[in-house]
Amino acid sequence: MMKYDTKKERRQRRHLRSRKKIHGTASRPRLAVFASSKHIYSQIIDDDAGKTLVAVSSAGKKNPVPELKANVEGAKKLGKLAGEKAVAAGIDAVVFDKGGFKYHGKIKAFADAAREAGLKF
Repeated sequence: MMKYDTKKERRQRRHLRSRKKIHGTASRPRLAVFASSKHIYSQIIDDDAGKTLVAVSSAGKKNPVPELKANVEGAKKLGKLAGEKAVAAGIDAVVFDKGGFKYHGKIKAFADAAREAGLKF
């Protein structure tokens, strides 16, 4: 059995395993989340068309809330923002792609806040 030494390699293997099953469509796009040590990124993607419908991030100049950090509180604010933008774009149901991360901490906080904003997973 091959051993994967780095955390990044293990996360990428988990992500590939889950992406075999998760697929976004026009009626139910994929909500993909990536969390680094400094920022959190999120996209709502229609995999059939290959298009990003909504994107929010704690990084960059277009960030509406510049004090967002990659912690649980920042994830809650970003999840709420992602949910509001999705509902405004006419998206009410998504498939959640946690990106190979464990479902706790900032990933769970992001998902819960997006649900509260009106998205259904």
